[in-house]
Amino acid sequence: MGITEAYNQIKNEIPEDVTLICVSKTRQIHEIKEAYASGARDFGENKVQELMEKYDSLGQDIRWHLIGHLQRNKVKYIVGKVNLIHSLDSIRLLNEIEKQYGAKDEIASVLIQVNIGKENTKTGIEVEEIDSLINACEKCNNIKIKGLMATIPIGNVEECRKYFNQMKSFFDNLKTFKYKNVTMEFLSLGMSGDYEVAIDAGANMIRLGAKIFGERDYNKLEG
Repeated sequence: MGITEAYNQIKNEIPEDVTLICVSKTRQIHEIKEAYASGARDFGENKVQELMEKYDSLGQDIRWHLIGHLQRNKVKYIVGKVNLIHSLDSIRLLNEIEKQYGAKDEIASVLIQVNIGKENTKTGIEVEEIDSLINACEKCNNIKIKGLMATIPIGNVEECRKYFNQMKSFFDNLKTFKYKNVTMEFLSLGMSGDYEVAIDAGANMIRLGAKIFGERDYNKLEG
């Protein structure tokens, strides 16, 4: 199945209020252009350098999502160029985003990345730390928290559902409070292998790579 057919099929299957992010990390420019021609406008990258190279090559009519771990020393490069940062995972990163975006009078839209499975190999904050991060964000002038994101542990359908349901519960609970600079608009969950379960649990933003572009060939990398 080609990129156009795969993209259109998924768009026809998912609810209209679910944002489909095409994960374009390691993908070639012509692949992204084909997805774009099919109607895709939201693309996700893991690494700042790769995102910036593609940003320069493809113009600004794309909503770029930084879905990978964001190092503090890389924040300055994405100011004004990223639609949504999915990986806010510490107060130190929050402070750096505030500093860099403030210097250019820009507003950063971010999601709090939650390490819902408490995995040592994954970034993200513990559930118990969400309140502290939100309290710190309320003091900011250049950051808006727009929701939550998680990458869950690999497991069967029921295990996936358990983690997705937990994230939806945290999301719904935070929605009941009034915070400065914080709104629960986006719940970013689900990838190519589990996005249907994620949507069923309440996700309204999914991140699909292989399901759209096919399996990656790491020997063929471009920008």
